[in-house]
Amino acid sequence: MTEDLLNVRNIGIMAHIDAGKTTTTERILYYTGKNYKIGEVHEGTATMDWMIQEQERGITITSAATTVSWQCRGKEYKINIIDTPGHVDFTVEVERSLRILDGAVAVFCAVGGVQPQSETVWRQADKYHLPRLCFVNKMDRVGADFQSVVSQIKEKLGANPLPIQLPIGAEDSFRGLVDLIERKAYVWNEGDKGNTYEEIEIPEDLKQEVEEARLFMLESLAERDEKLMVKYFEDPESITNEEIFAALREATLSTDLTPVLCGASFKNKGVQPLIDAIVQYLPSPLDVPAIKGKNPHTDKEETREPDPRASFSALVFKIATDPFVGKLIFIKIYSGTLKAGEMVYNVATGKRERISKILQMHSNKQQQIEAASAGNIVALVGMKNVRTGDSLTDEKHPIVLENIVFPAPVISIAIEPKTKEDEDRLMIALGKLAEEDPTFVVKVDEESNQTVISGMGELHLEILLDRLSREFHVDCNHGKPKVAYKEAFVSPFTHREIYKRQTGGRGAFADMTFEITPVPFDQKGLLLENKVKGGLIPAEFARGAEKGFLMAMSNGKYGFPVEGLHITLIDGNTHVVDSDAYSFEVCAKIAFREVCKKVQTVILEPLMKVEVTTPDDYIGIVTGDLNRKRAILDHIEAKTGGVQEIVAKVPLAEMFGYVTHLRSLTSGRASYSMEFLEYAEVPKDVKEQLIKTDNKYTK
Repeated sequence: MTEDLLNVRNIGIMAHIDAGKTTTTERILYYTGKNYKIGEVHEGTATMDWMIQEQERGITITSAATTVSWQCRGKEYKINIIDTPGHVDFTVEVERSLRILDGAVAVFCAVGGVQPQSETVWRQADKYHLPRLCFVNKMDRVGADFQSVVSQIKEKLGANPLPIQLPIGAEDSFRGLVDLIERKAYVWNEGDKGNTYEEIEIPEDLKQEVEEARLFMLESLAERDEKLMVKYFEDPESITNEEIFAALREATLSTDLTPVLCGASFKNKGVQPLIDAIVQYLPSPLDVPAIKGKNPHTDKEETREPDPRASFSALVFKIATDPFVGKLIFIKIYSGTLKAGEMVYNVATGKRERISKILQMHSNKQQQIEAASAGNIVALVGMKNVRTGDSLTDEKHPIVLENIVFPAPVISIAIEPKTKEDEDRLMIALGKLAEEDPTFVVKVDEESNQTVISGMGELHLEILLDRLSREFHVDCNHGKPKVAYKEAFVSPFTHREIYKRQTGGRGAFADMTFEITPVPFDQKGLLLENKVKGGLIPAEFARGAEKGFLMAMSNGKYGFPVEGLHITLIDGNTHVVDSDAYSFEVCAKIAFREVCKKVQTVILEPLMKVEVTTPDDYIGIVTGDLNRKRAILDHIEAKTGGVQEIVAKVPLAEMFGYVTHLRSLTSGRASYSMEFLEYAEVPKDVKEQLIKTDNKYTK
């Protein structure tokens, strides 16, 4: 397999749940020769869904990596593929995968079109400026509509979709596609798992549509290429296929255009042209801008070119626990070459660690390799003190690469082991799970002394509890889910706090006057400004105060954390002997508690974007029920087949157990999806109820 960087592709498969990502990936593995038989999601035999929980539920929970080879136009390509989850509870897997990929394939259901999680993953890809292909899957399903999905990609995602194929038929009659670039039609043979397909004449009823779509494709490309523009106006037929390939690749790499393809992965139709498009239009590591970072010694920005001979740099994007080799550290190498047995420098910890093995991953199977170079995605064995987002480099040429930002958890439950003997094993297991998943947070509640775990949703925590039992053999009791409420200050407040302690020897003294200013609800962290003149509060003492405020912010006026705050030190005093950073830390904690007693704060709750798809017969029942759940209806849209789609903002507190509730309301005929949208102030009556209720994590 060639290691020429021009022929390497690092891509991800992303989509809304049930759009067919894993099925498409399984077909890619089969047609590239990686698998000798096709794995099926519904049978629990999909290669990329290797976890027991994935096989039982038929969903992807963790992103799985694999490497395949493919020949196209006389060249052999190496494709590193990451299959990502579609469920919003596992959005961390998508976020960290897209951070290190060079391109992506967005899979859309030909019936469902652009769905909520489609929008989420698209925005995540926008954040990293990833070139994309769109694959309209499930063209064989009842209600499949290729052009409708293309329109939704344009309207809902703000993209510039450019069809380079048209389907031949739809629903039961879908049998192949027309390649608009080469003006060729292909149909797949039903009897041999889609291994072979035949070229046929373009069907008569499609010829006009094909010519119109081809002219639109040429016009879209000509708008972005002056040479093509001249040829297009003189004679569109004079534009060669090679010129179209080149212009389309350039427009895709710049994200100006997004090529759209179609197929039916489950029926083995359209996958081979998709693999061709991946290697033809998505970028190699040399096509993406050099990675940027900061020199930890000088704080100056530096870049690393994807050169195997340059100094080594890599980003840890995932950590997993393997029962045979222990901790697996997944990395994307941005520059240089790493050999097994070498030492790497972790910039975050400032320590060197030896790499005992380098593994090429194929889902949960591994192949040991001696070395890996720039542009590749591999797993390392041997590192102990490492976290997701750490930069690994050559010690003489360190660089801090941009970290991965993860969303905060929105739901919590209290857990305890069923037996006293399991206490230590539980904490070890929770530590390992938290190390793997940055959106899974474990803490011990100070007042109740209960262990509280927090995650992105009910399913997220359900899977983690299942893993505790199956993988770590720890059975737990757990309480009902609790919403992760927050508090926010809504008016400025000025306060003076003096802290004195005298115990015979050296005492403690801190005096500070400060102003607390509200910040937007979505702003996180503490901004502390020291505007005390004359050095009355030295920088070292101000840092102590900042530490104290940060610790105190975990418990606001009503017991919920305050996540964002702006504090300005405007006056203060110190004692030449008794003052130190710790005195100001304690003073800040006391001051914050005092301010909370006097200042006005609001309670914030997570709002979810909920999308319900229901038959027309139940539209009134479902909307009425949502209104009782404090929903704010955004819009209702009619879909094909007597189905309507309701989009609304609903507080998370109202959505627990909604899947069962919705089934009973609609005799099991409606479905829904949900994703975190924003934090908003709770209504007055809800706030009063929350204040009255003991909000601790009861069993």
